[in-house]
Amino acid sequence: MEAAVRHVVITGAAGALGRAVASRFAGEGCRLALIDHKLQHLQSVFAHPEADGDMLLREADVTSETAMARVGAEILGKFGAVDVVVHVAGGFEMGEATHDISRESWMRMMDLNAWSFIAVTRPFIPGMLARGSGKVVAVTARSASAGVASMGAYCASKSALQRLVESLSREVRGAGVNVNSIAPGVLDTPANRRDMPGTDPSVWVSTGAAARMIAMLASDGAGVVHGQHWVLDGLS
Repeated sequence: MEAAVRHVVITGAAGALGRAVASRFAGEGCRLALIDHKLQHLQSVFAHPEADGDMLLREADVTSETAMARVGAEILGKFGAVDVVVHVAGGFEMGEATHDISRESWMRMMDLNAWSFIAVTRPFIPGMLARGSGKVVAVTARSASAGVASMGAYCASKSALQRLVESLSREVRGAGVNVNSIAPGVLDTPANRRDMPGTDPSVWVSTGAAARMIAMLASDGAGVVHGQHWVLDGLS
């Protein structure tokens, strides 16, 4: 008997990790709904979208309830159901000492890294609960476990995201829905190579390795994993 095709939503899909995640699930034969904050970014990365309905490209602000409700309804209308949500989108800032963090910086990090998880999952969790199955995988950070100098708002926001992952997991696991995260150290991306010259990227975590771990958490084999944060250290 042929396995059912899975429907996967990926946020931050035009970024380095998002592209790797999309490639991984596409290779597994999944139908993809790819979300990023600029449609042209998606269109520049993914060729021949929506030709056969296996790949939807959608622009949305993941911090906006209204935008995510609209896009979520469009995706559900096209796919009928969503089996996996991978929330890659987020933000990183550093530079301010903790006592000098501005309200604007604080809210920007909290919106991008914590509140967005609520806005993104809201359209899809009810359907998962109704079907009694589903996987949600967020991208948190190794630095969510402890504060780092000049990264107070970022660390706090990723820690908040982990608590949200754990709380949602507690609420939905009994209905057959798994909610977890990967918590990578430094990802080997073009941006990180540019921003950290002189650092050996071979000790970082490749986007391909991170995508494989996300795919594992989204698989049937991870059905007994709930509310966990898989730390990806690389060699750093």
